[in-house]
Amino acid sequence: MISLAQEGGYWLVVIDRPEKANSLTPEMLERLCQIAEAARSAQVLVITGTGRVFSAGADLEAARAGLATSGLWERLSGAIAGLPGLTICALNGTLAGGAMGMALACDLRIAVPGAKVFYPVMKLGFLPQPSDPVRLAALVGPARAKMILMAGQKVPVEEAQDWGLIDRIVAPEELLATARSLAEDTLAADPAHAAGIKALIS
Repeated sequence: MISLAQEGGYWLVVIDRPEKANSLTPEMLERLCQIAEAARSAQVLVITGTGRVFSAGADLEAARAGLATSGLWERLSGAIAGLPGLTICALNGTLAGGAMGMALACDLRIAVPGAKVFYPVMKLGFLPQPSDPVRLAALVGPARAKMILMAGQKVPVEEAQDWGLIDRIVAPEELLATARSLAEDTLAADPAHAAGIKALIS
């Protein structure tokens, strides 16, 4: 349900559980952590999903058993944020719940039209993972972070682009080609050069 395709320094990770809105089980989340931790050797890491939803976050039964507050989410986002290469979240559809963390940790976020972004921690009674509000506020500002986390707003990606949360909106059939196009300069560069530029920005 988590696949990895490697083509030189280009790593493509696919969440493939569309019948369950790509919700994550503990095993899937652990696999994502392992890939992200191994991706220090990748020049570019792209994460996407299948179907109409990127990910609904934690699988419902697993969430009730404690996955919603698991440290695996923070482990995953921390591993992604710490990568020296370019990271791209290619949102094939709606982004929800704990899955927000991996998207926020990426360098770039592209999305298909009509998708939504929401993080219903207030309604569900959970605190978000510690780094998620910090990264969210850095992208959209404190008030808009509160719109998502405290007011529970489902933000269309078209509005999220205006906020700075989504970097580009592309047709579904162009999503992965756009991600690859965004990766080309980094793939063609010396990895140390790319890492140096990223470090200067960060």
